[in-house]
Order: sequence, then C-alpha cells, then structure tokens
Amino acid sequence: MKRTALTPPGRIAWLRLARTRGVGPVTFNELIKRYKTAEAALDALPDLAKRGGRATALKPASREEAEAELDWLDRIGARLLCACEPEFPDSLALTDPPPPVITTLGPLELESRVTCAMVGARSASGVGLRFAGTLARELGERGVIVVSGLARGIDGAAHAGSLETGTVAVLAGGLTSIYPPEHRDLHAAIAETGLLVSESPPGYTPQARDFPRRNRLISGLSIGVVVVEAAERSGSLITARYALEQGREVMAVPGSPLDPRAKGTNRLLRDGAALIETAEDVIAVLEGARRGAMSEPAGGGYEDDPEYGEAIDRAADDVRERVAALLSPSPISRDELVRLSGAPAPIVMAALVELELAGRCEIDPGGMVRLAV
Repeated sequence: MKRTALTPPGRIAWLRLARTRGVGPVTFNELIKRYKTAEAALDALPDLAKRGGRATALKPASREEAEAELDWLDRIGARLLCACEPEFPDSLALTDPPPPVITTLGPLELESRVTCAMVGARSASGVGLRFAGTLARELGERGVIVVSGLARGIDGAAHAGSLETGTVAVLAGGLTSIYPPEHRDLHAAIAETGLLVSESPPGYTPQARDFPRRNRLISGLSIGVVVVEAAERSGSLITARYALEQGREVMAVPGSPLDPRAKGTNRLLRDGAALIETAEDVIAVLEGARRGAMSEPAGGGYEDDPEYGEAIDRAADDVRERVAALLSPSPISRDELVRLSGAPAPIVMAALVELELAGRCEIDPGGMVRLAV
C-alpha cells in the first residue's frame, strides 16, 4: 500500500470505510486498490453489496461516528494511525494485508526499535512464568521492545518483566477494554510507560473471533516471536503460524515431554523453530533477521491488470454464485477457490468482496474464507 499523508477529510473517510460492518482488512485493501481513495470506495459500497446479494441497503459508518471516535481518542491522548500514513509502523505496513487502522495509547515510539513478541500459555507453569519474566527483562535491558497480548500467564509475565524498558500490549478489544480484569493495573502501567495497540473501535468488547486478529498484529509488529509454553491446540501457535506467513522468525523454549504445556513448543522445535534458552539466543536470531530486511508483499498486481476496473464487474457476475457454492462453514483458501472455480484471481477476489459486503462470507486476513455465521 502506497504511503501518503491523508487530509483531515481523507482520514475521516478512511476511518468510515474501516469501521463499516462487513469491511474486513482484505476487503478494505481490495477496495483501495480498485477505487484508489476511501471516498470513492464508500460511494461504491451500496452497489457492491447489492450485487453480492445483500437484501437490505449497506450503510457505511457515518461521518458523525468517525468524528466522535477521533474526538474520543484526542480526549484520552490516543492516536489513530491509518495504514497508508508514514507514521504507521513499518513492520505492520508490510503485512499482507495490513490492518486498515490501529489506535495507540502511550509514549513508546517504535521507530528504529527492535521488537520481539513473546507469547505462551494462559495457564502457565511457575517455571514458565519465571522464565518469561526474566527473558523479557533481559531482552529489554538489551534494547529490545517486547510485544505481547496482555493475556493471563506468559503474556502478563512478559509485559511485567519488560515494563521498565518498554513493552507493547496488543488488545483484542478497544483501547480501554481491559481483559482479563485482573490486568487493570498492568494495562494502566503500559499506557503510562509503553504502548497499547488496538485494531478495534473504542469501547469494543472482544469476542472469540477477535483474538486471532490480535495474534496477527502481535507477530506483525515484531521481527520474531518467542513461544514459551503452548499446548497442542493453542492461540500461541496461531501467532507462530502468522509469523511464518509474514516472514518473521519463530523461536520456542523447550519443555518437558511430560508437560502438556510443552507439546506445542516442542513441535515448533521439531518443525524448525530456533531453540531458545537465553536472551543471547534471541538476540542472535533477531540480528540475523534484521540483516535480511523484510520486503513489500508481492500482492496480486490487480491495479495493473487490464481487466481490473469496470469490466471486472461483468466478470464477477459470471462467477459470484459459483464461488459462493464452494464455501462452507469450514475455511477454504482463496487460492483453492481460484483453482476450483477456474476463474482468474482478480475476478474471484472481486466476487468475494461483494459476498463479504453482502454478509454472506468472511475473509480472514490470513487467506482463508468461510460462510458467514
């Protein structure tokens, strides 16, 4: 996404588009590719949703709602950062697609700082909690900013260990939505000395589906991810998967084969994750990652496709229901939909955008699509 400063009206339009129901990160990115500006995309939304089969008119988020959010952020000393703006974190801007907007609260600046995520089990062992706190403190003393999700267990220990040196808490809810409740003091301390980051609107209470999106931001803000303890089916492994997709380093702390909380980390090690025992191990991995600079995602090149434009509407009409028929409550990759439908990727994406705007499907930022529930 091209970096450019937005005018005040442009920021309002960008925020309205981002807060419109049914416009996820993938659809937002596709709309900006196609219509170039948020204002033009907003104008196109009702017709696109109708084409996708929406029974009632799609109403974009209002100007008044966007202005009220900006006023609220200003009152609490928070900031809104749009994905196209120069101030948006570089590492997060390189994710494909980036979150359209994030809100931040706290004095910590991420520019030119090395960031490393640390995640793990909520029901962590005492040894795991002590190790995570010590590792976070030692990384902080070496100039590394520790990123985590403010959850119980390893996340909380990582934040507490790096509080004095700088820590970033990525929230699944809004900036002032405190979860779990027992982390109220930690939340306040991070707002004073570190940085709170959210993709959600103010006051939003997170639901189960919001935590994977939070995990994607945790890895996206970081050069690498350290998993301290994780069971076989763990949200921490979702963060590790996102890290691999984003080209980040994945590191894991080994554990006892008798402890179910080590099953996930030991599997990561078998699959090639870097083994971590000390802060020096992490530093060595991060230094190697910094030497191999992250690059812009390749993308689909849809903007330059000669078919991309008005003609794509007619082509999408021919494949929309064919694509919809391939969807189920179980996720399927966009690449697989292209293969099964036999249609070009830009046409399939145009159809999926219309279906999501119509409320008929959900497009995950990681590339999976499912029927809307």
